Amino acid sequence: MATWIATLSLLLNGIILCLFLFRQHNSAKSDWQQIEEQLRLLLLAQEKTEKTLREEMGYHRQEANHAALENRKELQQSFSLLTKSTLTTIQDVASGQKNLLDSFSRQLRDLTAMNEQKLEQLRNKVEEKLAQIQTENQKKLEEMRQTVDEKLHATLEQRLGESFKLVSDRLERVHKSLGEMQHLAAGVDDLKKVLSNVKSRGVLGEIQLENILEQLLTQDQYEKNAVIKKNSKEHVEFAIKLPAKQEGSPPVLLPIDSKFPLEDYERLLQAQEAGNPELINEAGKQLEQRIKQEAKKISDKYIYPPVTTDFAILFLPLEGLYAEILRRPGLWETVQRQFKVAIVGPTTLSAFLNSLQMGFRTLAIEKHTTEAWRWLGIMKTDLLKFGNYLEKAQRKLDEASKTIGQATKQTETMKKKLDRVENLPSLDSASLSALPDGPGGE
Repeated sequence: MATWIATLSLLLNGIILCLFLFRQHNSAKSDWQQIEEQLRLLLLAQEKTEKTLREEMGYHRQEANHAALENRKELQQSFSLLTKSTLTTIQDVASGQKNLLDSFSRQLRDLTAMNEQKLEQLRNKVEEKLAQIQTENQKKLEEMRQTVDEKLHATLEQRLGESFKLVSDRLERVHKSLGEMQHLAAGVDDLKKVLSNVKSRGVLGEIQLENILEQLLTQDQYEKNAVIKKNSKEHVEFAIKLPAKQEGSPPVLLPIDSKFPLEDYERLLQAQEAGNPELINEAGKQLEQRIKQEAKKISDKYIYPPVTTDFAILFLPLEGLYAEILRRPGLWETVQRQFKVAIVGPTTLSAFLNSLQMGFRTLAIEKHTTEAWRWLGIMKTDLLKFGNYLEKAQRKLDEASKTIGQATKQTETMKKKLDRVENLPSLDSASLSALPDGPGGE
């Protein structure tokens, strides 16, 4: 209500302001008294309008309250009727559901009784079938047990027979192996006996040295049991033939002798196994002394320049023995420096012989190269002679070519003249006599 009044007041004020502005615009000379009178009239009209509006609004409020009261009464009556109807419907539904539940309970009891009866019948039938199946299974199991027992007995007898046979074969093989081992042990004893003999050991070392030389050198590159000094019975086991400096001179011999101080080496090994430092030191000194003695013998017997080289080679058949010599401080250098003897093992000797073989091949290549240069000189002389012959032949060919060129030109000239003769209509004897007699006449 207050909102409506405020709105009307604003509207009237706006109208008054518009009239005032309109009056001011149309007549600048209007009187202020007239304006005030008009304003007063407008205010009175506004008060009447407000009073009328208040009365109308009060009347409408009373009518609205009366209508709301009537509506509440009607709603209460409708809600009461709806509640009664709903309660009646719920009671009817509950009664129907109770009847349905009673019927369902009766049917469920009947179905349960029927199922129990059928289950009892099924249980009886299953028990009968199980008893029958159990009886049949027992019979079949008994038959299977008898069959399995028979087969197991037969298989067991067969397997036991095969196993006993296999064991017998294995025992026989073991017996044979024992016999072979005994034979091998006898061979080892024989080998020990051979190695215990100094002469036999020397032969073994000589055989090993010969095998290495045969594998790496040709027969004409070394000599067996070579005599170093004339009118002397001393001879070295092997000597490698090295080419002499002067062509046509006999080859220079490189002496190689094998030594096998097995007792001293075994004594050292036994001392090392025992772990006794004194025995090891003593055995090492004995081995060094033995090596020096053998090197001195080789130096005195087989080093004889210029027939031989100024050094010789001492061959040790065992790599372990050679390694032990190298482990002795200063032993190898002392023997090399004092006795001019180089100590080698199988591997070292093979490497040394390979290097010698390369040297032999280099010398052969140099020799063949010299021969090739000689033949190249001869061929150069022949080539010079052949060049002279070719030069003479070239001159002859040039002369012949020149002669052939002249003959070709003369032939062309003769051909032209013959063409002229063919073009003549007829020739008499006088005309024929006027022609030249030969190719050179014109």
